[in-house]
Amino acid sequence: MPDDLTHLATPGTEIAVRVTPKASRNLVKVEADGIRVYVTVVPEGGKANAAVQKLLAKALGVAKSRLVLVRGQTSRDKVFRVE
Repeated sequence: MPDDLTHLATPGTEIAVRVTPKASRNLVKVEADGIRVYVTVVPEGGKANAAVQKLLAKALGVAKSRLVLVRGQTSRDKVFRVE
């Protein structure tokens, strides 16, 4: 069972995540230093960002169209905002 993040699904909430691309499986994990998102895809052409957005939206229980990447398009550290 992935970590439940539904309490963060309020509009305007900014969620900072650290991304690990090319992981062995897709996973959202809450750790002591923040939220980590592991995705199996490679970070090229925005594929990893799209995968992270989809996984995070699922963990939050919101539509992926409601999650907007506000910072970190090319960084491992990203900030998404719930619209």
